[in-house]
This record gives sequence, C-alpha cells and structure tokens, in this order.
Amino acid sequence: MVKKLWNGQSTPTIGLAPMDGVTDAACRFIVDRYGKPDVIFTEFTSVEGIERGIPALLQAFIHHKTDTSTIGQIFGYTPQAFYKAAFVICEMGFDGVDINMGCPDRAVARKGGGAALILRPKLAQEIIGAVKQAVKDWSEGKKLEDSELHNEIITYVRTFQEKMDIHPVRYLIPVSVKTRIGYDRITTEEWIQYLLEAEPFAISLHGRTLKQMYRGKANWEEIGKAAALAEKSKTSLLGNGDIHTYNDALDKIKIYKLNGVLIGRASFGNPWIFQNKTAPLEKRLATALEHCHVFMNLTPDSHFLSLRKHLAWYCKGFDHAAHIRDQLMKVNTIEDVEEILSTIPS
Repeated sequence: MVKKLWNGQSTPTIGLAPMDGVTDAACRFIVDRYGKPDVIFTEFTSVEGIERGIPALLQAFIHHKTDTSTIGQIFGYTPQAFYKAAFVICEMGFDGVDINMGCPDRAVARKGGGAALILRPKLAQEIIGAVKQAVKDWSEGKKLEDSELHNEIITYVRTFQEKMDIHPVRYLIPVSVKTRIGYDRITTEEWIQYLLEAEPFAISLHGRTLKQMYRGKANWEEIGKAAALAEKSKTSLLGNGDIHTYNDALDKIKIYKLNGVLIGRASFGNPWIFQNKTAPLEKRLATALEHCHVFMNLTPDSHFLSLRKHLAWYCKGFDHAAHIRDQLMKVNTIEDVEEILSTIPS
C-alpha cells in the first residue's frame, strides 16, 4: 500500500519549510496548532551520525501526535547510512522521509552533504535509491533490529515508540528532496532532471544557489523552469524562498504552476500565516509563553538558549519592542519569560 503524499492534498500544498535550529519539536507543535499547514518538516539530522550510533541526534526527530503530515529530514553523503537512517524515520512514525540536498552550511558541504550533492548528481541518485529501497524493505516487514543500526539507536527508537504510543503501519512512505537551484552557479534544469530520473515523490526547491546562501532574492523564474520539467513526471514540485504572506504563496503557486510552496522565515513568531490571519499582541504573547511550556514538555533536556530567538520573534509591532526582545535574549527560565512579558501593556 502507498499512502497518498502528505495526507493526499487535492489542493496545492502550503507547508512549513525545514530550518535547522528553528523547526524543533516545540516550534512544529505551535505552528501545527495555530497554523495547520499541510505539511511540516523536522530539522535535519546526520545519517552518518545515526550510523555511528549517536542517539542524541535523534532529538531532532521528537514530535507530537497529529493528523498533519510530518516529515523527518536527513542529510549526509553515504548511501548505506541513508539506508539505515530511513528505518529510524519509518519506525518513529513519520509520514515521509526528506533528503536534504540544499543546506548551504560550509561544514556540511565540505563533507559532501547538503547542497554539495548538486555537484555529484550520480551520488544524489544513489542516495535517493537507497532511501527508497529502505522504505520498501521496511514496508515489506524488515525490522529495525535487522538494519545493522547500533543498539543505542534501536533502544532510543523503541523507548520513543513506547512513550508516544506509536505503532507505525507499514506502508511505502514518500521519499522527497529539498534542494537549491545550483551550487556556485544556476544549474536548475540539468540538476532537476537528474533528480527526476530518480523519481522522488516530491522536490522542494529553494530559489537560490549555495553561493548565495540567503542573500539576494529567490529566483522564482528558475523554480518555474523546474516545475515545467516536473510536470511531465510523477514528482510534485514545491517552491521555497522569500514568501512573505499567505496570498504571496497562492500567487507563486498560480504564476509558476507549482504543486505547492514551503514557507520559512515568514513563519517566525507567526504560525497564523498558514491561516492567512494576523494575531493581536495579547494572543502572540500568550502563544510565546505556551511555546515555552511546550518546549520544556517535549524536550526537557534541551537548553533554554535555543528558545530565546523564538520568543523574540513573537514580540514585534509595539512600543519598546526592541527592548523587550533584548531582554528575552537573556532568559533562562519560564519564570524569566513570564516576568518580562508581564511588563508589556495590553
């Protein structure tokens, strides 16, 4: 059985883009609760790290129960490590596996992962094939214990399943790719054609090269070219980059004939963007505090430092907001947050 991609959306998909250091478990919970996007992605996790048996890396895969399609994202450069990591994603109850081939971080690219795979299209195809084979093998009954993963990883996954009462149904979960329009120059059509030959279920394309990082404007004309190529295949094409509003997302889908888009930075402190709504200050502050409690509940071992930026993103558009944000960047406890937020006039 093959489950329909991302809940079988008959309308264009508008989802939350995967962002390292941002889309952690608490962020995804809040965006899911108040935004209800069609799909949400985890932060990415190293397949080589999983293969070496580092269970701490699986904290990125902590997730809440939801009807919203949730995709586990992985990165790396070794096909056999991708094969093993895909079993973890299947067993942890995700609705899909996404392969990161777009991360611009130099540390990732130097080792051959992320956007560096754009320079090695044959290896990229092998990796997609390895993940698809893993998903197939798992759907046909191959066990986590038979995947040659370290016992520490297996123990972590089994403990997570028990804690969350997860009983994954074996089916061919979709395999997708997140990438860019080129490495140090634009090579959209050549690169996308290689990916399409490997037949991923979907490609999410960011309209910048690795060299650009996040500078300049996203090139939606190139995304449109990729969509035209994908139209002749069974692969969905989603665009990503510089989408500022819900209506902007709809316009991009229509103009460039896309199957959907992923929204990234515009969702910071604004999960309501997926509902085309604007939350009043009181609601934003209440959500910021709720975000803290969710963070502590889902990831109690995480450092409060990673939460600070999220809290600051909620605090915009009122007198002395900059001062409040500065204070929030120093908090260490929920009590600190409550004290600061209580000083803001309603």
